[in-house]
Amino acid sequence: MPQSREIIYYALLGLHPSASVIDIRRAYRELSKQYHPDTTELPAIVATEKFQQINEAYATLSHPERRLRYDLKIGYSRFGVIQAPTDLNHRASRPHDWSKSMYLDASYRPLSSGEIFVLFVLGLTFVGCMILALAIGVLRGESSL
Repeated sequence: MPQSREIIYYALLGLHPSASVIDIRRAYRELSKQYHPDTTELPAIVATEKFQQINEAYATLSHPERRLRYDLKIGYSRFGVIQAPTDLNHRASRPHDWSKSMYLDASYRPLSSGEIFVLFVLGLTFVGCMILALAIGVLRGESSL
């Protein structure tokens, strides 16, 4: 989390607090390429510090629970009016289902077209091998088929 001097993660990434997870990821990728100590012309100390700050910001903003805590800490709310639940003495009937959230975990992402193509080719290869094995079995007169 931010140290003695308060760093606003959204400002560090050049985003508004209402930015989507995709916008956060895009800004992180661009800035990490720009400030990576191995690829920048900045002095190593400056680049390393900036790169670490960018990584810290992304780690916080890309995780739904950490982002919510951070937003509350800086005083930002995604909701116009926050209303207290009608019955504070009872737990919620069911926990929040993050799978239906607009947030994406950094490890979860949609497959790219190249990955889908590779899976398709892999499936075709598997089916082709199965057909070939059956054809060889039939031609040899295997009774176990």
